[in-house]
Amino acid sequence: MIPWQNRLPQGTRPFLQPMTLILVCIVFISLILFTGLMDIGRLDQTLRLFMENHGLDISGRIQRDTQENFSNINQVLRGEQLGDALSPFTEEALLPQESFIDALVRLTRRIDKSLDSGVIELEGLKRVAADHHLSLLALMDEKGRPRLQTRPFSKNLLRRAKAVIEGKKETSIDIFNRYGDHEKLGSIALRRGTGSGILLVAWDDPGLRYWGLKVALQRAVEEAGRNEKLPYIAVMDASDGSLLASLGDLPGEMTKDERALLDILNGKAAVSSRKITLQGKNLFEILAPLYLDNSLAGVVRVGLQRDQADQVIGKNRTLMIISMVFIMLIGLLSIWFLYQNQNRNLARIEEMRKELQKSERLSSLGQLAAGVAHEIRNPLNAISMASQRLQREFLPPDQGKMEEFGRITGVIRDEVRRLNGIIEEFLSFSRSQRLELRDYSIEAVLQKLVQLVGEEAASRGITIETRWGDHPTSIPMDVDKLQQAFLNFIKNAMESISGEGVIAISIEPLGNENISVKIADTGKGLTPGEMDRIFNPEYTTKEKGLGLGLPIAYEIVRGHGGDIRVQSQVGLGTTFDILLPLGRAEA
Repeated sequence: MIPWQNRLPQGTRPFLQPMTLILVCIVFISLILFTGLMDIGRLDQTLRLFMENHGLDISGRIQRDTQENFSNINQVLRGEQLGDALSPFTEEALLPQESFIDALVRLTRRIDKSLDSGVIELEGLKRVAADHHLSLLALMDEKGRPRLQTRPFSKNLLRRAKAVIEGKKETSIDIFNRYGDHEKLGSIALRRGTGSGILLVAWDDPGLRYWGLKVALQRAVEEAGRNEKLPYIAVMDASDGSLLASLGDLPGEMTKDERALLDILNGKAAVSSRKITLQGKNLFEILAPLYLDNSLAGVVRVGLQRDQADQVIGKNRTLMIISMVFIMLIGLLSIWFLYQNQNRNLARIEEMRKELQKSERLSSLGQLAAGVAHEIRNPLNAISMASQRLQREFLPPDQGKMEEFGRITGVIRDEVRRLNGIIEEFLSFSRSQRLELRDYSIEAVLQKLVQLVGEEAASRGITIETRWGDHPTSIPMDVDKLQQAFLNFIKNAMESISGEGVIAISIEPLGNENISVKIADTGKGLTPGEMDRIFNPEYTTKEKGLGLGLPIAYEIVRGHGGDIRVQSQVGLGTTFDILLPLGRAEA
């Protein structure tokens, strides 16, 4: 809904003289803004390069530590596989191997726990083996007889699990002792947590290398995280995008379809970075390739804090904004002084132009009205005399029809008299009018108007609804003029309805000082531009007539010390809220 209350249309004359100064200020401010943005962009690029180099350093350390840990694990795997004599192990060499065995044992226990969650089927067992890069996954009963297995296995693997089968051990680990086994499998056998049998897990060389790489990566990632205190680190497999190692809370999974990751995997970029927000913290995420044995093994994701970088950029941005604000203030003050001076002159010229147009229009209307007033009054006099003769000489004999006949002829006579008054008021519209106020019932005025327009409204399919109390409300009014104002509002509502519709007329008290008369219709409604001008005598949307109904009504209401509020929406209708004082007010 768009409210209207006592508004006049604003002047639309363009403000031309300060345009040159405005353009100069705009160009000057644009140059400063462009220079500042370029400086901030260069600073941001420098900080981004610094962050990327730092991320590459971290990735390089992870790569070196992973290579060292992986070599220590493979030392045993290759030595046992080839039957070579092993070199003495140091504590640094044994730690990765212990972590490797511990990781495989934890994996075996997780697999055992996951198999207890539902009915075990062969296809499900094969999926578990494939997901964890297992060569063999078998479930055996208490005597070591296979109940469910992903593939057949040799008696040599069964002999390795003999201690678990006989109940001497809970777990049997044989990862590196593969010499003489034609399958060359590392295995772990453990008694199931449910006590329902034995779980046998075996890995071939690719599976052991895969888990050796994961253990080596996890140790390297944890070491880098402790040294750098990073929000998160993750390493993704270059082949399938799976997570090989991680530390901290990751901002979400990254698929292989993402452009930055594809550029790293395809060798198009040596490093990639982006700004992210994780748990309310601003971070730089660095993507860098991870090479093992001169081949791409994965992609490292490193999260770096960028609070300090943001502070540096923020300080430079603040200085630039302060400089721009000072320059803009100087320009705006200059424009404001020019604007005030020019606008005062333009406002006076515009006001004089409108007053001149209004005077010319009213003068033309007055001359036109004076020319046709005589022609209008003659038929009105004839109608008045005819109605009087009808009332005297043609009364119906029936008593009920006689009262209705008298009421109708009285309405004709009253309306002729009111039309004469309208002609007089139209002729003197531009002059101030003195109202003859007396206390009169506003309900009676509205009821008379409803009866007057009821037949016309019914013929057009328009329903008139009324809502007011049983006790009449008397207010000081010039009855004829206020009746004319209300009639203009009702006729305007009828003209806005095309086809069937409803006009609702209601009276509501507003405290002890005012009363509200609302006339609402379901017509076509008004646009904001029309609402600004409906009470302007210079404006009309009618193809026929002068369109003075609403301006006259507005002047009459204002003369009674009242006001008019309008609410309208295109397509839904318009509501005129006429506020009138309960006591006398100076016109």
